[in-house]
Amino acid sequence: MPSVNELYRCLNEKIPPSLSCDWDNDGLMVSADGTHGVKKVLLTLDVTEDAVKTAADHGCDAVISHHPLIFRPLPSLDDTDAISKIAVAAIKNDVAVMSFHTRLDALEGGVNTVLAELLKLENTRNFGPYGEEIGILGTLGAETTASDFALEVKKLLAADSVKLTDSGTPVKTVAVLGGGGKDYVTPALRSGADVLVTGEINYNTAVIARDSGISVIEAGHYFTEVPVLNFLAALLHENFPEIKTEFFVSNPTVTL
Repeated sequence: MPSVNELYRCLNEKIPPSLSCDWDNDGLMVSADGTHGVKKVLLTLDVTEDAVKTAADHGCDAVISHHPLIFRPLPSLDDTDAISKIAVAAIKNDVAVMSFHTRLDALEGGVNTVLAELLKLENTRNFGPYGEEIGILGTLGAETTASDFALEVKKLLAADSVKLTDSGTPVKTVAVLGGGGKDYVTPALRSGADVLVTGEINYNTAVIARDSGISVIEAGHYFTEVPVLNFLAALLHENFPEIKTEFFVSNPTVTL
């Protein structure tokens, strides 16, 4: 049975921090005792109060997430701030928290690789703004319309809904970027993409995309990134077959 430190050291090698964007903050977020053994891990996109409570109630020794629990410095640890409360709860229950953010986006096999595979893209390569080429560009087996492809994306990602900004361009070359993709619209266009599949962009970016000739499919931040938890589970089982895993649904929104 690995300790918290041994588990993190292994994952830190498999998902190296050298892949992280400069502005990011992830890694070992909370650890009350690095020598504590890890028998069970809770996998979640977000480290919420309910996620930590579930981990404690279900006998999990660690929570592994994509989104960092602590992204900006905390001025204090008390019960007046949501992030502080979660960190304190994790410490009190001896639940370690480790997060792998943009390095998991960039990793071969990570967030965007999984997304590209789910959408059945072929001939894939990376694209993105200079220094952050973590998106993936690929082609479909056959040309289709943006509206038909949007419905296929919804089905393949089991998304509650999708938003389509249709430029009217037939879809053959597809760019994907899990999560927030507003900064990847122009690089996707310059890379020859007919459509960008991402979690969400803002209104003004959608207008510019349409007028520039690239469609955008917004399938939700959660639904474009949560499939990577299966990759993390497989990575854990490969390196620590004795560790049990459990998944936590952290999607904060519902479609009415």
